Amino acid sequence: MLTGPRPIAGSVALVTGAAGGIGAWIVTELLRRGAARVYAAGRRMPAAAHPRVVPLSLDITDPAQVAAAARAAEDVTLLVNNAGVNRNQRLLHAADPMAARDEMETNYFGTLAMCRAFAPVLARNGGGAIANVLSIAARVGMPAMGSLSASKAAALRLTECVRAELAPQGTLVVAFLPSAVDTAMTRGLAIPKGRPEDAAAALLDGIERGQEDLSFGDGAARIEQMLAKDPQALARELAAPLAR
Repeated sequence: MLTGPRPIAGSVALVTGAAGGIGAWIVTELLRRGAARVYAAGRRMPAAAHPRVVPLSLDITDPAQVAAAARAAEDVTLLVNNAGVNRNQRLLHAADPMAARDEMETNYFGTLAMCRAFAPVLARNGGGAIANVLSIAARVGMPAMGSLSASKAAALRLTECVRAELAPQGTLVVAFLPSAVDTAMTRGLAIPKGRPEDAAAALLDGIERGQEDLSFGDGAARIEQMLAKDPQALARELAAPLAR
């Protein structure tokens, strides 16, 4: 089967990391575009404020909770893997050396667990789509947040391989690569940030177009341009803050 555009209207979606940030805006935008039901998943979810929203308690690093979510949301046609962790730490001079393991457990292994659990669900429901919310840091090493770059790069490779594995069942697999977005995850970073509502809209636009790789934000566009033109210059620029 071939993958292609996926309409949001009438879909049944599950969004991880939905308690705030981009995830909460993705839920809002799904409802605005006519999703039939949205499972809003997170470690601590408030009661639903909309009749088409089903709160779901879910820690994606807990195998039992992931399996329970797949049983509870057996009608899902769109999985949005948005849950993630960013400790904003270097690799060799981390305040908490275990932070890198935490990022990998959530950003890579948690995403993998969700893909494994919901691939059969999507197959039974006609193929559907998976969207993995990653970061433009997956494209290039950012030394100031080295372990995030490593975990997101691993998640991008994961996304590409899952895409190939699920193509025969007709599942669209999207890699969403935003630059910094104004959420709690980037609080305290004095850098340009996009609006989370714009990021959510861009992601759903990409799903509706059937776009497999999708970047968002001026920072992401600039990084991709420099990677194509002069990757060494980009590496020097990203390393410069370490010397301050």
